[in-house]
Order: sequence, then structure tokens, then C-alpha cells
Amino acid sequence: MTTLTLDGAALRRAFAHIPSGVVAICADTGTERLGMAASTFVPVSLDPPLVAFCVQNTSTTWPKLAARPRLGISVLNSDGAARVLAAKDGDRFAGIDTETRDGGALFVAGCSVRLDVSIEQQVPAGDHAIVVLRVRELHCDDSGTEPIVFHRSAFRRLVAS
Repeated sequence: MTTLTLDGAALRRAFAHIPSGVVAICADTGTERLGMAASTFVPVSLDPPLVAFCVQNTSTTWPKLAARPRLGISVLNSDGAARVLAAKDGDRFAGIDTETRDGGALFVAGCSVRLDVSIEQQVPAGDHAIVVLRVRELHCDDSGTEPIVFHRSAFRRLVAS
């Protein structure tokens, strides 16, 4: 085992060993669709129903999403959708079918888990913010569609052993 210098590059390398689910966080304003991908999504609480994710303070998309009353969280099952939503510029919904709910929550079509959420709180955390979201509606399809994970800087599919 190698001891690394405690810097951003070493931390990124170490954190890459921790697989994490990938979600889309999206909203429909009525005139445009907003969205981003996040690989820091976690369940937080059953009562009340809360989930969270982390977002970089430098994000230009998050302030627009944070201004919306409702957001849609889609647990992604396609690395194509994750890559398009993670793009810095261009159409973040190119080739992606979406579904909009009343209130503006926007979902990526075909995802087995979709959460209609509102922001509960934002907590500053270094160069990121931890965003805690209250689940307002839950849509779950047990069709067997497997989610992707982000591991060692790549999107991967889960394989049963």
C-alpha cells in the first residue's frame, strides 16, 4: 500500500475506488429543460423521506435548478444519458427522452427509480455543497433495469456474482 500526499489529485484517485450511483437532477421551467448528472447521491432518512447529493460550488447549472420548486431525480441506467447530462455545454438533453410532472420535476424516461423532490437544505462543505432533498413522490419500476455506477473514473454496469 502506498501512502499518498494529501492533495486534490491523491484524494480524487482514492475516492475513485468508491463506487457510487449516478443520478440525473432535472427540472422543466416551462421554457427550458435544466439538468445535471451527479455521482454523489445517497439516501439519508426514511422519516422524513430525505435524500442528498453533493454539488461543486462552481456549478453554473445548480443555481438555476436550486431556484425551482420541484426537481426530478432519475437513477440512471445509461452511461450515454450520464455523459450528455454531464456536458459543460451544448444540448444536455440531446437524444434523451424525458417526462415532466406537474410542478416542473423532469425525469429521464426509462429509469427504474424516479423521485419528485424539493430542496430541504443546503450545507456548505468545502468546495461543494451538500444538498438535502425531501422526497415528495416516488416512482419505482421493478422491471429489472439495472442502474449504472461511477467507479474508477468510468461508468460501469452492475453484474451479479
